[in-house]
Amino acid sequence: MGEQQYVKFPQEVIDEYTALGIDVVAMFSAGHLGNRMGVQITEASADRVVGTMPVEGNTQPYGLLHGGASAVLAETLGSVGAMLHGGSSKIAVGVDLNCTHHRGARSGLVTGVATPVHRGRSMTTYEVVITDEAGKRVCTARLTCLLRDAPAAG
Repeated sequence: MGEQQYVKFPQEVIDEYTALGIDVVAMFSAGHLGNRMGVQITEASADRVVGTMPVEGNTQPYGLLHGGASAVLAETLGSVGAMLHGGSSKIAVGVDLNCTHHRGARSGLVTGVATPVHRGRSMTTYEVVITDEAGKRVCTARLTCLLRDAPAAG
């Protein structure tokens, strides 16, 4: 946790945000909560966002991955996808998150992959599939975000 890792972004995203003087990696990060939980985004585009999170430190009293931790990973990945779809003129605000927990995870890393279900002008929905290190599905989530105009600079 805490170490910076390389994130794969499409070149057009890097170009768009760099031209505006915006740090792409910081803009599309896991944020303060995600960082505390060890979330690492490894790939990010409007078509697919991938990230990992350790189970250790994110468990409930039975020693299993906390459902809320899966929700944090899902909302982080889906929000990044929505932000990338909206572009620099929009911000994404989560309005609905649904998580179905299929099995427990006790150790290792879980990996989430967010893919779009719907990408409109004002709303996006992403499905996020979270799997354990054996590739078994731990959680399926769906995040819907409202796309709002970004605040004017200055």
